[in-house]
Amino acid sequence: MVARNDAPAFKSEPRDNLVYQFLAEYDFKYISDIGLAALALIFLSPLLLIAALAIRLDSKGPAIFKQTRTGLRGFTFEIYKFRTMSVLENGPSVQQATTDDKRVTRIGRWLRRTSIDELPQLLNVIRGEMSLVGPRPHALAHDQYYGQNIPDYSGRFAVRPGITGWAQVNGSRGETRTIADMQRRIELDLWYVRNRSCTLDFRVLMRTIVLEIAHRGRGC
Repeated sequence: MVARNDAPAFKSEPRDNLVYQFLAEYDFKYISDIGLAALALIFLSPLLLIAALAIRLDSKGPAIFKQTRTGLRGFTFEIYKFRTMSVLENGPSVQQATTDDKRVTRIGRWLRRTSIDELPQLLNVIRGEMSLVGPRPHALAHDQYYGQNIPDYSGRFAVRPGITGWAQVNGSRGETRTIADMQRRIELDLWYVRNRSCTLDFRVLMRTIVLEIAHRGRGC
């Protein structure tokens, strides 16, 4: 992995008991993330295989799409997603997906609508590159652009990026058409960074499940 220069500075906590509490909770989060991700992979493996086969039959290209993202402390990693587009963008210019985007394949539209395209990121969690809950990682081109236009943007790199996050369960997901849209997402991400806990992670996971069920129930 390649280190980025805009990683945030970390202040030491003078009270030893709080340091111990933080480290203990962080270790528990790390271990529980890996354990839950492994169980989810086993449980969801039939669905993952069906999705991969459907992608290959629907359009040309690999089933898994890899793209470079920024993770903990500004280190980069390759994120895994089911391919939902006819293009494989991973460079200095990456166009965000939009509503009715013509680049999205037939099966890709369904995968994105159900969020199944994100499930391969369970592998990133097991590899220690991501968490189940945390700020959603963006393409490097977007990190560079928004990092120059939004104060404290790099503060989101203080924790591992997540498959779901506080911003997503509070309505800030999908396309960000304006700087203001991304600004709101970053504010929610930074709130999570300041208030993160295992209890908050559990709340986010439960809200994610409820929102996904409701979303599918509406036939969206």
